[in-house]
Amino acid sequence: MMKAVLLVDDDRAFRALVAQSLTAGGWQVLEADDGEVGLKLALLHRPAAILCDLLMPRSNGFQLCRAVRSHQDRLGRPRIIVTTGSGYAADRKSAMEAGADDYLVKPVSTQRLLELLKTALGSPDAPGPPAGGPDPATVPRPARVKFWGVRGSIATPGPTTVRYGGNTACIEVRSNGELIVLDAGTGLRPLGLALMEEFKDQPIHLTLLISHTHWDHIQGFPFFIPGYDPKNKIRILGYEGARRGLEITLAAQMESPYFPISLRQMPGHIAVEELRDLEFSVGQVPVRAAFLNHPGICTGYRLFTSGGSISYLPDVEPHHRFNARQGSPADDTAMLEFARSQDQKLVEFVRGSELLIVDCQYDAREYEQHVGWGHSSVDDSVALALEAGVKRLFTFHHDPGHDDDKILAMQEEARALVARHGGHLRVDAAQEGLEVILEPARHASAQPA
Repeated sequence: MMKAVLLVDDDRAFRALVAQSLTAGGWQVLEADDGEVGLKLALLHRPAAILCDLLMPRSNGFQLCRAVRSHQDRLGRPRIIVTTGSGYAADRKSAMEAGADDYLVKPVSTQRLLELLKTALGSPDAPGPPAGGPDPATVPRPARVKFWGVRGSIATPGPTTVRYGGNTACIEVRSNGELIVLDAGTGLRPLGLALMEEFKDQPIHLTLLISHTHWDHIQGFPFFIPGYDPKNKIRILGYEGARRGLEITLAAQMESPYFPISLRQMPGHIAVEELRDLEFSVGQVPVRAAFLNHPGICTGYRLFTSGGSISYLPDVEPHHRFNARQGSPADDTAMLEFARSQDQKLVEFVRGSELLIVDCQYDAREYEQHVGWGHSSVDDSVALALEAGVKRLFTFHHDPGHDDDKILAMQEEARALVARHGGHLRVDAAQEGLEVILEPARHASAQPA
């Protein structure tokens, strides 16, 4: 069965011209002359692509884009191509914000349109789902996790950090058709280069989740090459910090004299959104957030992917450890009980995770000299993972003073702790370039309760 393209435009002559070319190119063509009819046809036929004009009666192109994206549970994610007579940059920006993937200014080259559809969606006569069979949009696919930066505080390139890497925090997650990036440390630069090579002339759409705006978690963004290409769409989500808004903080590091190009001058379509709720979704990926015990406003994220849930706690210090050293009497049981209750909330937040990526900056002896710095030790990270019953632990946010040998020794120490407790937890030190594939299964944590 050939793939369908829905053409929504009130210009009958334009529809006829484009429909003729699409049909000759092997595509099935559906037509509507306004946005309301177009949405009904989309819900009925689930087309692979939707071409829509911006200026239509009853429901304009912006409204149609938003409506289609709001029905992803029924439609999957069809390619939306806006075809319009408006060449205004503001209209293009608004269309992309509404959910469009491409923006073509009329008169449209039908040859270019056919090439765009084939590149994005493959051959028009590729088989669709068999009658009565599963819908490919709903068949779970493996989730992928790749580490691009695993270091904390400051980047540490050099011969002693080759094995585990010297870039600061950045992790790529792909699941349910979404490209999600956790933090924008210096590891974001090599990720950006890899994405440009992979996508070539195709637009890149990704969501960047910022845990907090300490420099080691944002310093890679000015060097993120996809942000300088106007066809790319980058959505940045995070929570407001202690003093200034998220966008202001991201822009400040790019002000003169620190950087030659400001955030506003980046040609890519970049939208910065400050989160208010602790539960939200990135496309088809539900996300939960939790505030962590770290100076300022720092957030951990749990992504419920097709391969199980991934919990990311980049900078966190146990409450009971920190509070016990703050000068309160040792017998202040109320204070200690409160601290333990806060720690228990974190246990419940990550409970049953397929992967736990957690701050493990110090060994036990080092931590005694760094109480109150907002970071964890090997002992505490392993204890958290064991109590929460997670399946695999990655120690993360490696100290800039730790070379490869030290990180390896801490990994072995963590594994020994698991063995002493009789656990079956798998422990690895996060390593730059390492990719983890999470196969779909009926995980207890695959969807939020």
